[in-house]
Amino acid sequence: MDSRLSDFLLRADAVLTRLEPLLPALSVPVDWQQTLAARWVREGHRGYLLPLKVSLDMQLSDLIGVDRQRAQLARNTQQFMQGLPANHALLWGARGTGKSSLVRALLAEHAPQGLRLIEIERDHLADLPRIVELLSERPQRFVLFCDDLSFEAGEGDYRMLKTVLDGSLERAPDNVLLYATSNRRHLLPEKQTDNEDWQRVDGELHPNEAVEDKIALSDRFGLWLSFYPFTQAHFLDVVKHWVGVHAAQSGLDWQWHEELEKAAIRWALGRGNRNGRCAYQFARDWVGLQLLSQTHD
Repeated sequence: MDSRLSDFLLRADAVLTRLEPLLPALSVPVDWQQTLAARWVREGHRGYLLPLKVSLDMQLSDLIGVDRQRAQLARNTQQFMQGLPANHALLWGARGTGKSSLVRALLAEHAPQGLRLIEIERDHLADLPRIVELLSERPQRFVLFCDDLSFEAGEGDYRMLKTVLDGSLERAPDNVLLYATSNRRHLLPEKQTDNEDWQRVDGELHPNEAVEDKIALSDRFGLWLSFYPFTQAHFLDVVKHWVGVHAAQSGLDWQWHEELEKAAIRWALGRGNRNGRCAYQFARDWVGLQLLSQTHD
């Protein structure tokens, strides 16, 4: 390719990138009476809402051992649904412990009252102003859901995101709320060197600018909910629940016994995980195996 043409294309792309936040979203109509969830997607330099078909089979009662977190987010969502003041929420902690499932269970709980869910990827959060504008006049109430929101060391995008979140969240209409999940409380990796420049002034500890910058991003969320790794007893309680659910759906007669408990523990050890996702997967495998063996008898 001619070097002059290459340079021109690079400059044109840079101009489009700067103009991107000013471009209107593509007009793709969504019937929010029938659509319960959508995903924000990009096409070129513009974005639009893509309707999704979602299952509402996850219920709040399916979330075992996270009663405090479930109660707090359910209360916050109830305030939001009733038009009362409510906070944007950050759900952080160990993977597979029910963070995303809790948000989807709340959709199932409140969809009949007009709650809708919009999935938005971290890399598209700069489009928040346009998304909020599209939703501001709608009668439904929308939770913008960003799953697995985090940044790696050296990424500078979080500073831009902090500004976007700040402006978008402060100016959001009362029918829009942001829920995000992350494995990190402060959304960025924390290093020992971050703590080396703390200063003591008149007996008070003052963090350095790097620490302040990282904490400030999480501060955009008024509600923080922590999810912790499962104990073995918690894991087995979740296994019992999901075995019961899948067995009831399949008409399988079953009882909890020592061999079943050992099989569940071996399953978790084999995967190096002891969480809700692992318990759900084991339950499906075990119930399926019992049903398969019945067909061969």
